[in-house]
Amino acid sequence: MACLLETPIRMSVLSEVTASSRHYVDRLFDPDPQKVLQGVIDMKNAVIGNNKQKANLIVLGAVPRLLYLLQQETSTTELKTECAVVLGSLAMGTENNVKSLLDCHIIPALLQGLLSPDLKFIEACLRCLRTIFTSPVTPEELLYTGPDHQTILFNHGAVQNIAHLLTSLSYKVRMQALKCFSVLAFENPQVSMTLVNVLVDGELLPQIFVKMLQRDKPIEMQLTSAKCLTYMCRAGAIRTDDNCIVLKTLPCLVRMCSKERLLEERVEGAETLAYLIEPDVELQRIASITDHLIAMLADYFKYPSSVSAITDIKRLDHDLKHAHELRQAAFKLYASLGANDEDIRKKIIETENMMDRIVTGLSESSVKVRLAAVRCLHSLSRSVQQLRTSFQDHAVWKPLMKVLQNAPDEILVVASSMLCNLLLEFSPSKENMAFQAEQKIKADILRSLSTEQLFRLLSDSDLNVLMKTLGLLRNLLSTRPTLCILANIADGTTAKDLIMTNDDILQKIKYYMGHSHVKLQLAAMFCISNLIWNEEEGSQERQDKLRDMGIVDILHKLSQSPDSNLCDKAKTALQQYLA
Repeated sequence: MACLLETPIRMSVLSEVTASSRHYVDRLFDPDPQKVLQGVIDMKNAVIGNNKQKANLIVLGAVPRLLYLLQQETSTTELKTECAVVLGSLAMGTENNVKSLLDCHIIPALLQGLLSPDLKFIEACLRCLRTIFTSPVTPEELLYTGPDHQTILFNHGAVQNIAHLLTSLSYKVRMQALKCFSVLAFENPQVSMTLVNVLVDGELLPQIFVKMLQRDKPIEMQLTSAKCLTYMCRAGAIRTDDNCIVLKTLPCLVRMCSKERLLEERVEGAETLAYLIEPDVELQRIASITDHLIAMLADYFKYPSSVSAITDIKRLDHDLKHAHELRQAAFKLYASLGANDEDIRKKIIETENMMDRIVTGLSESSVKVRLAAVRCLHSLSRSVQQLRTSFQDHAVWKPLMKVLQNAPDEILVVASSMLCNLLLEFSPSKENMAFQAEQKIKADILRSLSTEQLFRLLSDSDLNVLMKTLGLLRNLLSTRPTLCILANIADGTTAKDLIMTNDDILQKIKYYMGHSHVKLQLAAMFCISNLIWNEEEGSQERQDKLRDMGIVDILHKLSQSPDSNLCDKAKTALQQYLA
C-alpha cells in the first residue's frame, strides 16, 4: 500500500533531487533480483551520514518499495536484511524522516520480520525498531505498552525465558533483563504475583532485585531494580511494610534524589518514589524523614545554578534544556508526600519559597510541569490550616483560574478538584472568588453551560455524571444557600425560567423521578422541590405547568415509597401544592 507524503512536494525540493538519487530508486524496480540487491547495497552506502540524500530518497518514494521488498516471500534473506538496514539508516535522519516511515506503516512490517529464522535479519529489524521508537515523534502505544501486551508477553513465557538472564556474565544483558521485568510488572498484578515466586539459581527474584540495588552496584542497575520492586509493591505482590520496601527500595530511591546524582537519575528517582509512596501514609512518613528529603527536593528548583560544578559543556547544555523535568518530578513527589499527613504538608509549605514555586509552576510553558504543580497544590489543599493561611496569602486561585483556560483534560480534572477545595465553607478564597461578582458569575454559569448541554448531561449513561448534573440543577434552581456551596452560584429566578422553558430537561427530571435508582429519584426530587417552592416568585405558574406534566401524580406515588427519605421529600413537595 502506497503512503502519502505529509506535505506536498515543492518545486524547490524537487530541484534538489539529483539524478543519482533517482537512479538509486529506479534500480529497486529492476527485474533482475541480483541488480536489485546491489542497488539496495549502493543505496545503503549513499545514505550513511547524508541527511540530504535520505530526504531525497524518501521524496522519490524509496520507502514503500523497500518495505515491499522486505515483506516479499520471494525476496532473499540477504535482500530483506539490506532493506531493513537502509530503513534503519533513513530513520536516523530527521524527525520528518521518522514520520514518513511511520506513515508507510513500517512498524507492522518490521515486527513481522522478527518471526524470521535468520538472526541477521532479525537484528536488522530490531535495530530499525529501536531507532524509530527512540524518536519523540513515535507514539509509544504502537508497541507493547498496555496491559494486553504485557499479558501476551507473559503468556508466551517471557518471565521464565528472561529470568535466567539476570545471572548473565554480561552487564548489558543483565540490565536489559531488569528493564524488561520493570515494564512487565508495571500496574500488572498477574505478572507481579508470578515474579515474587520465581526462582533463579535457588534464589527468589525479589531477593535478586534487592542485591542489585545495593550501593556498590551501578546507578542504572540500582534504579531499575528499585523500579521493579516498586511496581511489584504497587501491584499488591509485595506488602508496603516488607523490609525489602521499607529498608531497601525506599532508601535507594531517596539516594537517587541527591544533588550528587545526574539530572535524569534525580528525575527518575523522585518520580518512582512518588509512585511508591502515593497510596501509603506510613511510607510517606518514613520518606519525609529520610535524608532530609523535603529540603533536598528544594534543590530541584535551583538546578543548574550559576555556581554549578558541571564542567562538561555538553552536559550543562543538556541539563539546561531538561531542568523543567526536575521541577516536574519535585512537584510529583511533594504531592505524594503531602497526600495524607498534616505535619508533612506543613513542612512542605514551610520549605524555602515553596508557595511561590508552585504559583510559578502553574504558569510554566511545559504542560507536564503545570499538571504536576496543580497536583502538588491539590494535595496541599487538603489541609484546612493551609487553606486559611498560605493559600490565602498567595492568592493561589488567581493563577489557578488561568490554568483552566484552554487546558488539557488531565489538568482540568485536577484543577477542578483543587477549586472545589478552595470553595469549601472554611476557605477564605471562596469569598474572594465571588466578591462583588456573585450575580455575574451566576448568570455566566448558566449561559456558558447552556440548557442544551444540561440536557446532554442528563442523557449521559454514566450514573456519576447524572448524579452530579441533577445536583447542579438542584443548586441552580435554589436560592437557599444552606443546600450546599454551589447554591450561591446561581440566580435562582433566572435558572428557574431557563429550566421551565426547556421541556426536554423537564421531561428528563420527570423520567428520573420514576427511575429504579433511589439516589437518582432523590436528586430529581430536589430539583422539583426547588421549582415549586411557594416562597419563590412565579411558583404558582411553575406548579401549574408541572401538574399538567403529571408531576403531582408521581409525587403521590413516591409518598408511598418504602424509602423514608424519598417518601418524606415527596410529602414535603406535595405540601407546597396545598399551601
